[in-house]
Formats: sequence, structure tokens, C-alpha cells
Amino acid sequence: MIDLTIPGMGNVQILHLVLDVNGTLAVDGTLLEGMPRALASLAGRLQIHLITADTHGHKDEIDRILGIESIRLQPGGETAQKARFVRELGGRQCAAIGQGANDALMLSEAILGIAVLSPEGLCVDALKSARIVMPDIFSAFGLLENPQRIVATLRT
Repeated sequence: MIDLTIPGMGNVQILHLVLDVNGTLAVDGTLLEGMPRALASLAGRLQIHLITADTHGHKDEIDRILGIESIRLQPGGETAQKARFVRELGGRQCAAIGQGANDALMLSEAILGIAVLSPEGLCVDALKSARIVMPDIFSAFGLLENPQRIVATLRT
């Protein structure tokens, strides 16, 4: 768990990390170098959830490499499915990270929505829905590993 007191927001307890897969953790269906190690370092603090439309068909391979069973979205309405997933976990206890159009509602449902730039790009809708924008996924993980950075960015 990450426990923060953010001036202007109050106490925030983050229990869950919801991650888009393609475009965020993987590019063209291939995990970014260093991803297994990076996720392993967060697993002790947060319950990690992977959510994917499986655009490139590599879900099973990615799950095996990471040791995490991802949730495969049903075709159609992916944006709403991602948002519903965060809402059902309890959005006030979730951080979510993504970069695509179908991540926008998920980012806004989470108490901490983080949009990341990716080789695939960053959709403007995701950008507008996030509380924080980071230059890449590893920098976003750095926020979660050093939570006072979140306080410094979000305090009002």
C-alpha cells in the first residue's frame, strides 16, 4: 500500500495498480526491456492488475513472462470495460497507468491516473483524463516507488 497525505486532496491510500498492456508495458506486443524487474519491485507494495485488449495476440506470452494473469477485454466497448474494472476495485484506492484512447476513462476513475508517453504515442483524451503525465512507464513507476514525488506534483 502507498499511503499519502496530499494537501488539497487529503489522505490517499493506494492498494491497486491497474496497467494497460499494449502501448504502456509493451510496444508492438513485445514487453519493454526491464519490465519484469520493474513490476516485481512494485508487487510488494501494490496489487498489480494488467488489462488488455490483446491487440497483438501476445497476452499469454506476456502473462508467462511477468507471472501475472492479465484480464483480456471483450471486443467492443474496451474503454467502458477498463473504467468499470477500476470502479469495481474501488477507484479511490487505485492508481492506473495508460496512454491510449481506451485508457482515458480508466485514468479518470482512478484516484491517481498517470498518462505516459509511449513509442505508440499518447492520446489527447488520455492526457486530459490523467492527474499526472510522465515521459515513460519507468518514470511513472518511479513515482510509485518514491511517493513524495506524487505529493509534490499534486499538492494545491
